[in-house]
Amino acid sequence: MVKNITIFTTNTCAYCAMVKRYLDSKQRTYDVVNLDDHPERQAEALALSGALTVPITVVTKEDDSRQVVIGYNLAKLAPAITG
Repeated sequence: MVKNITIFTTNTCAYCAMVKRYLDSKQRTYDVVNLDDHPERQAEALALSGALTVPITVVTKEDDSRQVVIGYNLAKLAPAITG
């Protein structure tokens, strides 16, 4: 079971909007961390993903394991949010 979904975004990221629309279509709730508004969290996003790009979607399961999906990657995001 999915416990939480967090998306790291920026104001100008088109792929971020696509990830949000996808999650909305699957009726999934999520938290958004806008790195333009919260630049102090960029180090957190980098530590989680190893990437300097957005979107970074972090799916936390009930057992506190995490799956990190970088970019608009439905092949990884779809199975991460199921179950």
